Amino acid sequence: MAHTSSTGDTSDSDRPAARPAARGLAHVAIFTGIIAVLGLLPALPIPGLPVPITLQTLGVMLAGAVLGPRKAAASVLLFFVLVAIGLPLLAGGRGGLGVFASPSVGFFVGWVAAALVIGWLTQRRGAPYSIPWGIGINVLGGIVVMYVFGLAGMMAVGGLTLSAAFVATVVFIPGDVIKAVLAALIAKPVHAAYPGLLKTRRRAAEAVDVPSA
Repeated sequence: MAHTSSTGDTSDSDRPAARPAARGLAHVAIFTGIIAVLGLLPALPIPGLPVPITLQTLGVMLAGAVLGPRKAAASVLLFFVLVAIGLPLLAGGRGGLGVFASPSVGFFVGWVAAALVIGWLTQRRGAPYSIPWGIGINVLGGIVVMYVFGLAGMMAVGGLTLSAAFVATVVFIPGDVIKAVLAALIAKPVHAAYPGLLKTRRRAAEAVDVPSA
């Protein structure tokens, strides 16, 4: 009888700890799905630009802006696992291991780095979510950081010089700036609806400024 009660107590005590983990997994799965769905949407032709803009990096920026660094990076990594096993989830219906041997591989690595940087900086900034700060963070992580990796991949795999790689990718920057703005505009109401996703700045400061004994 005592043994049965002990087992029941252990099960009950495990449930509160299991709920945040389950929510975290759900968040990761949801944003993996968002990134995948954005790849199924048609590319957007932008007047004045010779190359249409795809929307999947919007999903990467949004994951970082909403989920924080670990869950955002996990959602991108899960997406790439699905791509690696052959699901045609990248824009244009691409999938399989071959895409990771293309000059675009640097940008794929940059997706993970962008999610980490945007998520970390957004968490450091804390609640309430600020659209101007969010745009700046999205530009830093989703353009500057991502393009560092992307240009490196084009140079290493595509054999391009830095100047040639930059010329080949500069046409995408205006579209990525638009996506950085959109991600912040979308993240604002998400954080308003789910305030627990970000710590308030006061709580974040208290966590850092722990008085020494």
